[in-house]
Amino acid sequence: MIFLDNAGTTKMFEECLQVYGGYACKDFFNPSAMSMESMNVSKALLETEKFFLNVLGASDGNVIFTGSATESNNLAIKGSFRKGDYEYVFSAGEHPSVYNVAKKMELDGCKVHFVPLNSAGQVDLVELEKVLNEKTRLISVMFVSNETGAVNDLDKIIKLKTRLCPRAVLHVDGVQGFMKIPFSLRKTPVDLFSFSAHKIHGPKGVAGLYVKNKGALKELFQGGGQQYGVRSGTENVPGIMQFKRAVELTDVRKNLEHVEELKKSLVEILTAGGVECVDFAGSPYILNVAFNGVKGETMLHALDEKGVVVGLGSACSAKKAGNRVLENIGFDKDKIVSSVRISFSAYQSVKEIEEAGKIIVETYKDIKEKVS
Repeated sequence: MIFLDNAGTTKMFEECLQVYGGYACKDFFNPSAMSMESMNVSKALLETEKFFLNVLGASDGNVIFTGSATESNNLAIKGSFRKGDYEYVFSAGEHPSVYNVAKKMELDGCKVHFVPLNSAGQVDLVELEKVLNEKTRLISVMFVSNETGAVNDLDKIIKLKTRLCPRAVLHVDGVQGFMKIPFSLRKTPVDLFSFSAHKIHGPKGVAGLYVKNKGALKELFQGGGQQYGVRSGTENVPGIMQFKRAVELTDVRKNLEHVEELKKSLVEILTAGGVECVDFAGSPYILNVAFNGVKGETMLHALDEKGVVVGLGSACSAKKAGNRVLENIGFDKDKIVSSVRISFSAYQSVKEIEEAGKIIVETYKDIKEKVS
């Protein structure tokens, strides 16, 4: 099998399994208990938090470990909500775990703005500037689009925030960029940053949220007051330690160069075979392709039978009709229906990608001949 849906999930490093055994069966103690063994685990958790802060390039703040990127995004948005005459700003291209929260806030009577995307798949900064004002409480935008790979210019967004609404909170869904695209909170100081383990060959069921000011974030549920009272509940120590190990095994710049080569090789093969590759000049990890005249879902199933796995976009909304992100960018209905998302792993070889390209082109030609 050649797996080309790595934006959906990734195969976990085998080294992470060894870490799991150590903390699930040997050092299995509850970090909130008072025994010496538990306090040692608690100390290990604090050191791991410092590790992630260093990886993120943060000079201050905290990391709250959660059960998923969906939880991290919900905690960031709902935890920043305040009653009063406030406004909340989201891009129209957000992941469902952000977009659907925003829609619910709108239904509940909040003043919510959805900023459209430009033709490059980025947040339209001209339109963003129009809606920001002194009433803006929260701005939530993604770092890298999970649908197209388009990279938002966070530095320009920060400048707009500083000028127009300095007291607003800036949340960034960094899931598709974390440990894939170079990023530092020292250079790009945001207030909240979501990231996830299973997108970078770590385990499912563990994620993180960088919080610049934990005192400004409301808890979503009550409990034992773990993690500074922001996220109660016994920490998933084995999962968190696996997450750390996955990060330790990742070389961001080396991987980026390799994936750029993978994407270039595949684009050349697909383009020569009549497949339209829509390159948003963003993250090389994600490529949108359109099989004109053939439904993307048809291609997905046909390729699956031949051992090549691709995606239709976010796994959280892939079973729903249409694609609001591609529609917002300006794709017509036929192009949306024929689109497929291909996403790479840095641990795939050029030879493997070339083989996948040949299978994709052959499958496309076979189906197109039958339907024409």
